[in-house]
Amino acid sequence: MKNITRLSLSISAAVLLFAACSKSTPVTNPNGGNNGGNTGGNNGGSNPPVTWPSPAGDVVGKITVGYQGWFACIGDKSPINGWWHWTQDWSKIPSPTNKGMVSWPDMKEYTNKYPTAFANLNSGAPATLFSSFDDQTVDVQFSWMKQYGIDCAALQRFNPTGGEGPIRDAVTVKVKASAEKYGVKFYIMYDVSGWTNMQTEMKNDWKNKMKAYTSSSMYAKQNGKPVVCIWGFGFNDGNHNFDVAQCLDVIQFFKDQGCYVIGGVPTHWRDQNSDSRAGFISVYKAFNMLSPWMVGRMSTIIDEDNFYVNVNTPDLAYCKQYGIDYQPCVLPGDLQSGHRKHGDFMWRQFYNMVKLGVQGIYISMFDEYNESNQIAKTAATQADVPAGSGFLSLDEDGTACSSDYYLRLTNDGGKMLKKTISLTSTRPTKPVE
Repeated sequence: MKNITRLSLSISAAVLLFAACSKSTPVTNPNGGNNGGNTGGNNGGSNPPVTWPSPAGDVVGKITVGYQGWFACIGDKSPINGWWHWTQDWSKIPSPTNKGMVSWPDMKEYTNKYPTAFANLNSGAPATLFSSFDDQTVDVQFSWMKQYGIDCAALQRFNPTGGEGPIRDAVTVKVKASAEKYGVKFYIMYDVSGWTNMQTEMKNDWKNKMKAYTSSSMYAKQNGKPVVCIWGFGFNDGNHNFDVAQCLDVIQFFKDQGCYVIGGVPTHWRDQNSDSRAGFISVYKAFNMLSPWMVGRMSTIIDEDNFYVNVNTPDLAYCKQYGIDYQPCVLPGDLQSGHRKHGDFMWRQFYNMVKLGVQGIYISMFDEYNESNQIAKTAATQADVPAGSGFLSLDEDGTACSSDYYLRLTNDGGKMLKKTISLTSTRPTKPVE
């Protein structure tokens, strides 16, 4: 995704919009109710008006994390039999010249550990990695979600018809088991990137495979409906080339299946320029909830405050007007690029979004070691990374941070969203407890 920051409204106009988007009084959706039923949508259909926002459920009023679950290692007995996402060349062992990760995980709590061709850690311990195919890996990661107050995991699902299909299916089984074991909700999040026959194949995948998971006691429901997310409609990057009719057809399919449908949409979806294709506003308005993408869009607290005024505030006002729930992204920051500021970067987003009155928060991401935006446990010091690797640890700016620090920050952010702690611009969690 391109790093585009288009600030489209003046501060004075945005302040007026902020006043308009107060959550103190529910409003009716003048266009027939995005949240009320499976037909009619946002375009004046037969649904009666409904109140906005949706009541608290498994995504409204909750913290959701994006969960990749896409790491494998040769020797883990997985169907893919490769170093899935750990390397550029999955057939070859991870090394300084063949790496797909940008941050190094804290490996202390994993039982199965797979040797790499990196030098030993600076502590002298072997440089090992985990596999998402191992039950214990998914188990320990979902135990962290439970421990740190994460309500829901959005399991990423790319085109399952190719060579990755069997391992993605296997990981879904493991996610269901761990979610049920620890009492963490989950839902399927389809990523349409590079999907050629998306319109047919996604419907078949849902009906023949993924719909069965909605019978799980831990499958997320909102407004009494199973949650599904579609990420990628309308992106203007050449990798999401579906037209408006195709997108509307797929959204309506899921509504007809009885689902509450979230859209992972471009950052500037309202403008329909820069990162959004023109003419897609009807697609965005057809979703029950919108979750604009933010990775690569900001790197400083000044950026965050600008987005709050010029993007998030008018976004929420628009969503209120059309009866759409709003779930913005919160990022820990790119560790390798020095964005994190020992938690200040992430906490400012929590503060701004809770102050704004959003319906939910989506953390990008739980285990994204490939983009350095993970909140899962990460090397705390240089003793915990391979010697000579160049990976930064969580103390990169000179402030010591525990490996679970961003999980603890997420826990506090969730408490602030749910009003169990007061709104505060100062993060309650210390970098090291």
